[in-house]
Amino acid sequence: MTELLQQLINGLSLGAIYALIALGYTMVYGVLRFINFAHSDVFMVGAYAGYFLGPKLGAGSIGGGVLTLAGAMAVCAVLGVVIEKLAYRPLRGRSNLTVLITAIGVSLLLQNTGQKIKAVGANPRAFQFPGPDGMTRGLFPETQLHFRSLTISSNQVIVLVVAVVLLAALWWIVHRTRIGTAMRAMSFNATASSLVGINNDAVISFTFALGSALAGAGGVLYAMNYPSIDPLMGTLPGLKAFVAAVLGGIGNLPGAALGGLLIGLVETLVSGTRVSTYRDAIAFAILILILMFRPAGLLGKLRVEKV
Repeated sequence: MTELLQQLINGLSLGAIYALIALGYTMVYGVLRFINFAHSDVFMVGAYAGYFLGPKLGAGSIGGGVLTLAGAMAVCAVLGVVIEKLAYRPLRGRSNLTVLITAIGVSLLLQNTGQKIKAVGANPRAFQFPGPDGMTRGLFPETQLHFRSLTISSNQVIVLVVAVVLLAALWWIVHRTRIGTAMRAMSFNATASSLVGINNDAVISFTFALGSALAGAGGVLYAMNYPSIDPLMGTLPGLKAFVAAVLGGIGNLPGAALGGLLIGLVETLVSGTRVSTYRDAIAFAILILILMFRPAGLLGKLRVEKV
């Protein structure tokens, strides 16, 4: 039982990161009806933004860690808007296949650009920061919390707290602000929303900024718990977050959060069994089963499309 509880805690921490990434996928799909496969590499950029901003913003302390996290989110928000304006906006109205191929191209561009830039490079880097005593340290002060036979890292607690705060902020933006109302209107009917005076371009840019900021936060939190970063680090977590978005119901925000937690729990629980080497395959097997038996996802609803 103790081992099971320990794995559940680990799974919730990992699932919270998947949930943050999956929300970006599902938000863009809800507004534009396409999958932004470059989102996983925005996640990677977020980790590197934290790596370069950390020493300047005092990473290693609570305040410095918060500033680094916020700075990485801001960098990714700007990157998301730039990608939307330069790569996707000129293709507005084209076929979904054209946009999908472009998204894959943007993903490859970010990966290869990262490997070619000397400051980034192709080799993995440790997500650690120099302290005043000459010793390296993590983004936040790290301690181990013990509850009887359970051991919880302070980093896991931080991941869960940050994820809950960001999810609550996202819910408030979507349901309690004018821009959130515009996002929901556009996801329902883009043509009708423009007819009532909504600036669709501004809504789409804001959606990309918001989703990319969440991916940036996910990248920093992931690097904090698995402290090694490289230009290809976003590929597998991004695919698993996509599976989470489909599992919960693509286009459904609570579904993306639920799917992320479930994928994180499944992956962690499988890691403690004899089939641990197949944990990645199991995540994609879940995708196949969902598409076969419940293509709308756990919380999604089937849409009737007119032709």
